[in-house]
Amino acid sequence: MNLNFDFSNIKFDYNSTVIITYLLISIGAWLLNILTRGKSNKLLFESYRSSPLNPMTYIRMFTHAIGHRDWDHLVGNFLYILLIGPMIEEKYGSINLTVMFLITSLVIALFNIIFNNYSILGASGNVYMLIVLSSFSNIQEGKIPITVVLICIFYVIGEFKKTITERKSKVYHDGHLIGALCGLLFGIFFLTHTKIF
Repeated sequence: MNLNFDFSNIKFDYNSTVIITYLLISIGAWLLNILTRGKSNKLLFESYRSSPLNPMTYIRMFTHAIGHRDWDHLVGNFLYILLIGPMIEEKYGSINLTVMFLITSLVIALFNIIFNNYSILGASGNVYMLIVLSSFSNIQEGKIPITVVLICIFYVIGEFKKTITERKSKVYHDGHLIGALCGLLFGIFFLTHTKIF
């Protein structure tokens, strides 16, 4: 049996613009954090309560979803994003997905600043938004797929339990819950709308 593969005609496809760009920017932020020995995360990629007169306070409400503590943190989040994100981007469009990421990041940051005041960073809130939103991809009129219910049970209730029992861990479980809630609201919204704006 002769197996000859011709790789000369194979081309890479930038198939999911928002997802791949999000990954590349996050890798860039991780590298910058290594080069600055943690200073860039504190300045640019962590959200926390700071002076309302400081413009960076508002920028970090969005950019915290780009920064990560270390390589394992980044890979752990982006394995899910790369798995689920392209399907969501194809279904709802690149602009809608970008807006959903921005809204989710903002809501998580605002909740944290108002109620907790931790220093937060990472894409996990957006991961949970995608997980819940993905369960809406096959909803037909008048039917709720069992997958929606199961995802809520396994992820959302599990995170709610961790929020109560693991308050002192480095994982911001409230952000996971808020991301899941955003995914639920976006899913309901898109049942009757085709775009956010």
